[in-house]
Formats: sequence, structure tokens, C-alpha cells
Amino acid sequence: MSTSSILILAAGLLTILAGAKIFTNGIEWLGKKLNLSEGAVGSVLAAVGTALPETMVPLIAILFSPVGTATEVGIGAILGAPFMLSTLAFGVVGVSKMIFCRGEGGSRCIDVKRSIVMRDLKYFICFYFLAVAAAFIPYMAIKVPIALILVIGYGYYVIKTLGDGDTLSELDIPQLYLWKKSEEPPLTVIITQVAISLCLIAGGAHYFVDALSNLATTVMMPTLILSIIITPIATELPEKFNSIIWVKGGRDNLAMGNITGAMVFQGSIIPTIGIMLTPWSISTLAAISAGLALLSSIIIYLIVAWKRELRASHMIYPVAIYGIFLLLIFTML
Repeated sequence: MSTSSILILAAGLLTILAGAKIFTNGIEWLGKKLNLSEGAVGSVLAAVGTALPETMVPLIAILFSPVGTATEVGIGAILGAPFMLSTLAFGVVGVSKMIFCRGEGGSRCIDVKRSIVMRDLKYFICFYFLAVAAAFIPYMAIKVPIALILVIGYGYYVIKTLGDGDTLSELDIPQLYLWKKSEEPPLTVIITQVAISLCLIAGGAHYFVDALSNLATTVMMPTLILSIIITPIATELPEKFNSIIWVKGGRDNLAMGNITGAMVFQGSIIPTIGIMLTPWSISTLAAISAGLALLSSIIIYLIVAWKRELRASHMIYPVAIYGIFLLLIFTML
């Protein structure tokens, strides 16, 4: 096993962690400076920003290798990212809540605004269903209008999100890392910190995935396991780490919004690129992962709608769905 790959893997992971820590601090200050709501910061700014690593994988595959296996990998990555978010990422929030709130006893409620979770999941379910359905339609004359609906729909979602939740100006936020003076930091310094953090996240994710691929090749890991399980988990690390940091800091709205907002973005804008630049037909395994992503999202949506709260223990359902997917993969090997 290559020692250099292990070192690069560890360095990439630490870089992502550092980037995530700097990013959460910077994005909170950006939201406060612009007088944005928690919903806007978590579901739009943070979600789109930390979606960069996993977004680049399919885009590079589609744009620079427009035919053959690379295109299939790109389409699979587009459909697979929301699956990882709607299963494992939800589980990470639940486990984090249990760990950091151990003194609160029993079942721990995730202190998130109900309307934010239901809004994000509702839009994701609608957008992602349309995107997946387009893969089974053979006519571009129908696929193109679906792509247009997805883009317009995401724009409408952003407008609806901007005013949802308490504004960050009302919350106590730790000092900006790049600004140690007593007065509030200027917007240029805040944007600089956010830009630096995104570079760290994207760079760390790039080297992490490359090192992971090299290790998988060294130990002769099946390509299916690497492309369907290992790489998606690695590229979703920014959302997971950001959410852990926010749960630890008591910012549950931001933690959940970061995940559900990324799901909406990756269930609408990114599939639109796939629909317009590829044949947009999917494999059986990709279709299964998409169906399970919708199932997990619907379950959480119904729990919040019926019980009017979201508990850490409820996140066992998305994790169980991911476990079902793993069983299906290993039976297909």
C-alpha cells in the first residue's frame, strides 16, 4: 500500500476540515453582513458553495470526455450526489446531535425551523423526480422543457428562501478568523475568507479523491465500489463537516439547510447540465439510487409534517436506506 497515497489522503482530509471550519465562520458573517436569514445562508449560500467538489466531478467527465464510460460516470455522479446527501448526510446530523447533546437526555430534537426543512424537501422531491423521469424520455423535444422548468424552479426556490428564518444579524457569531479588530469586519475581508475556504475545500477534495482512487487501485478494489460508494462519500465531506460544526455550535437550521439546500441545487441545476449535454439515460443502479434518495426524502418530509418535529433518532431511516443500497450493490458484484 502506497505510503504517499496515505499521506496525501490524510492531508486532503485535514485540508477539507480546515476549509469547512473557515467556511462556516465566513459564511455566517457574510449572511450577517448582508442581513440574510438562516434559511438563505444555509440552503443557498452554504449549500451551493460546499457543493463545488462533487459538482466538479460530473462536469469534468461530461465536458472533457463527452462520450463513452466517462459520460456514464458523470450521469451517475449527478444522480448519486443527492442520494448520499439524503441518506448518509442526514445520518451525520442525527449522530452529531446525539454526541454533542448527550446531556439533554432521551430523544433529542433537531432544533430546526419546520418550514425550512419541509420547503427544501418539497422542492427537492419535485425537481429530482422530474430530472430522473427525463432520463426515461427518449425525445429531446420533451427533455429540454423539463430542463427549463428545473432552472426556473430553482430560481423561484431561491427567491422563496431568502426571507425564511431568523436573520443572522440577530445571532451571536464568533469573531471572523481573518479579522481580529473589535469592529465588524468589512465585506471584502469576509468574501476573501469565504473564497479561501472554498479553495481549501475544493483542493482538499481533489487530492483526497485522487489518493483514494490510487489506494483503491493498489488494493484492487472493484471499480463499482469506488465509483458508487467511496468517491461520492469523499466528495460529500464538505457538507458533512459543515453540518457537524454547525450542530456542535447549536446552529441546527444551518446544519440541516446546508444539506437540504445542496439537495435542491443538485437535484435541479446539475441535472439540467446533464440533460442538455448528454443523452441523459441512466443505468439500473443509478435508477435505484435515485429512487432510494426520493424515498428517504419523502420519509423525512412525512415525519416532519406529521410529528411537527425532527428528532435525531428519526435519522436512522435514511441510514437504513443507505444500508439497503449497499446490500444491493454487493449482491450485484
